[in-house]
Amino acid sequence: MGKKDLLYADIMAMNQEVTGSGNFVSVKLPDGNFVSVKLPDGNSIRFVVDFGLFQEKEYSNLNYELQFKPESIDCCFVTHNHIDHIGRLPYMVKKGYKEKIYTTDITCKLLPVAIMNTVKVFKQIAKRKNSQSLYNEVDARKTFQLLRPCTYNETIKIGEYIKVTFFPNGHLPGAAVILVSISYPQYEDINLLFTGDYNCRNMFFNVQPIPKWVLELPLIVVQESTYGNMYSTEIKPCLKENVKKCIEKGGTVVALVFSLGRAQEILYQLKKMQEEGELPSNIPIHLDGKLTQKYTQLYCESKLGLEITDFLPENITFVDDENRINILKDRNPKIIVTSSGMGSYGPAPMYILEYIQQENALIQFTGYTAEGTLGRKLIDAQVGETVQVEGLMVKKKADVQYTKEFSAHAKADEMINFLKQFKKLKLVLLNHGTTDVKEVFAKKILNEVDTKSVGILGGDYLFRVNPYGLVKTLLINENIINPS
Repeated sequence: MGKKDLLYADIMAMNQEVTGSGNFVSVKLPDGNFVSVKLPDGNSIRFVVDFGLFQEKEYSNLNYELQFKPESIDCCFVTHNHIDHIGRLPYMVKKGYKEKIYTTDITCKLLPVAIMNTVKVFKQIAKRKNSQSLYNEVDARKTFQLLRPCTYNETIKIGEYIKVTFFPNGHLPGAAVILVSISYPQYEDINLLFTGDYNCRNMFFNVQPIPKWVLELPLIVVQESTYGNMYSTEIKPCLKENVKKCIEKGGTVVALVFSLGRAQEILYQLKKMQEEGELPSNIPIHLDGKLTQKYTQLYCESKLGLEITDFLPENITFVDDENRINILKDRNPKIIVTSSGMGSYGPAPMYILEYIQQENALIQFTGYTAEGTLGRKLIDAQVGETVQVEGLMVKKKADVQYTKEFSAHAKADEMINFLKQFKKLKLVLLNHGTTDVKEVFAKKILNEVDTKSVGILGGDYLFRVNPYGLVKTLLINENIINPS
C-alpha cells in the first residue's frame, strides 16, 4: 500500500467564528460538520453531521450559503433537535439532497414540531419584507420523509463501508453522541465520534454511559467546547432565591425559557419549590408560547422515553391570545414562564415591555443570551438606564437576572472526564465554541487527556486524518467539498 491509496477522512466545521471590535463575541452559531472519506478504490463517502440555522438577524444571509453540493452527499446524521443544529435541513433538501437523515426515534418525533414552527416564522418574515422564505412547508415535509429513526445502541450499516451508532446524551431528550465507523478491507478503520451538544446528565432521565466496546476503539472525537473555559464548580444556583424574593415582595416573575428542555426544567423546578414549601401553591403560574406548550405536552404524554412526566406545578395555566391580556393587566404576584429564551421573539417582548418598568418585578433569564438580543441588552443595562423594547424607549426598573445553573452543556471538567474514558484516543477536534474558548479548552485537553493531537475546526479549512497523522488543509481546491 502506498500513500496514494490510503483510506483517509477530511473533516470540516460549517460554522464560523464571529468577532467584534477586537473582542471575541459569543453568539449562538449554527452547527454542522462535513466529512469526506476517500476510499482506496478511488471512490468517496460524503456525509453531514447536523446542518443548523444562523438565528441572528445580522448573519441571516449566511443561511443561503452552501459549502457543498447537497446532491453529492451520501447521508446525513443529526445529533439533536435544536434549531442551530437542524434548522437548515429543509434548505439542504430544497437544494437537492435526497438521501436518508439518520437520527434517534425521539428526535424524529420532536424535529417536525421545530421545523414547522420555523416555516411559520420564515413565512411571516418573508411577507413583512416582501421576499422569499429560506424554505417552505413543501420542503419541510420532504425532509420529514427522509427521516430514518434509530434506537440508542443500535448499529446501522449504511452501504458497504460505513455504519453508525447513536448513544444517549443528556443534552436533550433524543440527543445523541454519534459514532461513525468507516471500514475497508485490509485497512485500519476510521472511527469518528461526534458529541454534538453534550451533557452528562438530565433532569428528566438518567444518561447511560458509553459502552465499553466503544471505549476501546481507536477514536477521533469531534467535541463541542461551548463552556470549555468554565468548571462546573463555578456555577452558582440562584433561581430559587430570586423567585422567592420577588414573590415575597408581591412582584411578578417573568422567566425567559427555550421551548425545548429549558421550559420543562423550569416548570419542574417550580413544582419542587411548591413541594418543599418554598413557593405557595396558590401563586398563579402561566406558560406562554405555542411551541413551548407543544413540547411540554409531549413531555407529559410519555412519548419521549422520559423517567419523569409528572413535572407540572400546581395552579398552572396555558396562555393563549385571549387570556394573555388579562395576565398582562393583573398586578397580583404571579410567575410567567415564556419563550423566547433570549427575549427577542415569541410572547417574551410583550411581557418584558410590561414588567421592565416595575420595580418589584423580576426578569429572569434562564439560559444563554446572544450579543445583540433583547436579553443581552437588558442584562447589560444598569437600573434606571433607558432601553428599547418593541420600538419603545423605557427605563429599566425591574430586577434583571441571569443564571447558568440550567445549562444543557457540560463544563470543562465534565468534558475532560468524558474524554478520559477512551483508551485509544487518537485525536480531538473542537467545534461549537468561540475561538478563544476553543484555544483555552485545547490546552486543558493536552495537559489532562492522553491524546496525540488537538485540532480546532473552522469554516475556512479542513483536517485530513490518515494513518500518518493529521494535516490541516486550506480549501484552495473547492472540489474537495464541492465536487462536480
